[in-house]
Amino acid sequence: MRSFGLWLGWTGWLAAVWAAALLQFGASAVPRGALGCAAFFACYFASPLAGRRPPALLALLTGALLAAAVALPGAGGAGLLYALLLAAYLAGEAVYRLPGAYAAAFGALAALALTASALPAAADPAQPRYAGFALLFAAAAAAALALYRRERAGNVEGAARFEALLGEYRKLKRQAKSGEDAARAEERTNIARQIHDSVGHKLTSLLMQLEMFRMNASGAQQAQAEQMKRLAQDSLEETRSAVKALQEQEQGGLPALLRLIRNLEAESYLQVEFTVRHGALSAPLGNEPSVAVYRAIQEAMTNAMRHGASRKIGILLESPAGRVFRFEVTNDVGDAEARPVREGFGLTAMRDRVEKAGGELTLMRSGGQFLVRGTFKLEQAKEERAQ
Repeated sequence: MRSFGLWLGWTGWLAAVWAAALLQFGASAVPRGALGCAAFFACYFASPLAGRRPPALLALLTGALLAAAVALPGAGGAGLLYALLLAAYLAGEAVYRLPGAYAAAFGALAALALTASALPAAADPAQPRYAGFALLFAAAAAAALALYRRERAGNVEGAARFEALLGEYRKLKRQAKSGEDAARAEERTNIARQIHDSVGHKLTSLLMQLEMFRMNASGAQQAQAEQMKRLAQDSLEETRSAVKALQEQEQGGLPALLRLIRNLEAESYLQVEFTVRHGALSAPLGNEPSVAVYRAIQEAMTNAMRHGASRKIGILLESPAGRVFRFEVTNDVGDAEARPVREGFGLTAMRDRVEKAGGELTLMRSGGQFLVRGTFKLEQAKEERAQ
């Protein structure tokens, strides 16, 4: 709305300049001025249709300039002043909307057109001031527009640096958060493993000894042994529940994956196409494979942001026939040539984590796409859950 109001204001100003010029003209010059006004506004209103095509926009601005330079000075030296006002506006449009080479070309054309228009006024001894004013005005306008273009280029460069710094800040923030989460998860896993290996095994051994004692006991001792066995069994179950809770606190699963996608979309303007097929949400994936899937997708999305040719990323989860669980992450790389993938630190760590969890990882670059595919056999997940 603000840009439309600004455009409407400039249109009114241009119309006022032409109206003042036509009112000042003599009767003989009005038809010529009216024709020039019509040609000027035809080019002016057609200029937005050029879009981002510099040659077309340059042609339209040049047409408007020639209409003003030919029609207005012909009415006398005073008409040259109106032509200068219109040429200044057109020069500002050229500087703002055209690349540097095209803007310079338009400036040269404007200088030539106005100089040629000022020659009749310069030859008239009664009107020498108009030619001198035209030259001074053109020089001042050129200096002002050059200064404006330099300041605008500096602002654009500053904005680009700010966006780059903001992107690096967000990246470092994600890396710090990821490292902190990974450290906490590793510590929880170590604690859970120690509890399982020490307390769990000792309670299991105690249960076996209590069972042997109960089988050899009689009377009151057998009832007391049965009570101690139930107490040890409850302690073992609570220990297993605590170990399971510690392991499940590590990030993994669909909720954590959805949070990751939402955060990356909000911070990096990603466009994620998330697809779930063949009952992938109900696949019996164990805790370690689930965490490996999450970490692999996280690393693949980070690589896509850094090296991808676009901001579009595809994520697929599927479980064909309920026998395997597969995830795929694809992104555009802009190179249709199929060639082997060189694995850096991130991809190597991803492969090691997936294979350690019992899966297989495939990296492929073909058809302008980079593909990360991981596959887990669900039989292994079932065995892990049973243990």
